[in-house]
Amino acid sequence: MRILLVEDDSTLAEGIARALRAENFAVDVADNGEDGGHLGSTELYDAAVLDLGLPKRDGVSVLRAWRAEGRSLPVLILTARDGWSEKVAGFKAGADDYLTKPFRIEEIVMRLRALVRRAAGHAAAQVTCGPLTFDAQLGTFELDGLPLKLTAFEWRVLSALMLRKEAVIARAELIERVYEGDADVDSNSIEVIIGRLRKKIGPAMIETVRGRGYRLTAGVA
Repeated sequence: MRILLVEDDSTLAEGIARALRAENFAVDVADNGEDGGHLGSTELYDAAVLDLGLPKRDGVSVLRAWRAEGRSLPVLILTARDGWSEKVAGFKAGADDYLTKPFRIEEIVMRLRALVRRAAGHAAAQVTCGPLTFDAQLGTFELDGLPLKLTAFEWRVLSALMLRKEAVIARAELIERVYEGDADVDSNSIEVIIGRLRKKIGPAMIETVRGRGYRLTAGVA
């Protein structure tokens, strides 16, 4: 999962980004509304955390522009503005959730997981595919009831496949959802990660659809 964080307080942004990366998220950070708006308009993200009081361009304006462009990424507004009128303006602009400062960073993680899960069409926290279970609220995987240990990159690929199980996801889309914007990506990186995942969950569960991408399926070996 890849998150866009638009926050001009560098200390706060670093703390949030560090916490999200510790939970296996890829994070791109923008410190002003102009850059954040551009990233949200041109890159693929699973969700965005958006401050309202931003330099160059305010958060409500950024969000309105995304929605006018048809961008449907879930957006969590994060702001010190706790007045009712500010909340109404945020939700009218297209926000999916609203969190006022001060807050616990753990709450941001939980709210983002819920937003991403619901955006993928899953009402329940647990998503299953054959012997594989993903608790999308806790961010944990189990295989045949036992905890599955994954690297951050493996987790990002498998969570993307799991939330859209039985659907084909293009290789290019997986790259966008797995790597941060400034990452140096090897040409065969996704294939390497898919290979490692097949060793961990069974080769039959991840199908290569030639010319299209990969699909997670409840197949049998």
